Amino acid sequence: MHQQSQRQLQDRVTALSIPEVLDAAKRFFARRGGVYSAFLEKQGPSHVALRGQGGEEIVIGAHPVPGGSSVSGSSYLFDQQVAQFLASLPPAAPIAPVPEEVVEVGDAVAPGAAS
Repeated sequence: MHQQSQRQLQDRVTALSIPEVLDAAKRFFARRGGVYSAFLEKQGPSHVALRGQGGEEIVIGAHPVPGGSSVSGSSYLFDQQVAQFLASLPPAAPIAPVPEEVVEVGDAVAPGAAS
């Protein structure tokens, strides 16, 4: 079995923009104490890869969604720290569902309806 097959992908929707999420991740993991700190190794426009104690990798990625960003994080050993980071992000405001448009068809019977 592949060593990375047990990784857990965690996610959350936040009100922050993608650059704000990535900056927050770098700050959050850099200020952790002892063996749970991690520092920037790679960065792209929508993700950061951080390296921690013993070479442990943490990857945080984000993509835009209405009202903010959807953020996901993964790590082989730092799952609790990833969960704490995601919980520290401000949640996105709930988006009201768009009501479906009602189309009147007069006396016609909709397909599948009983006659």
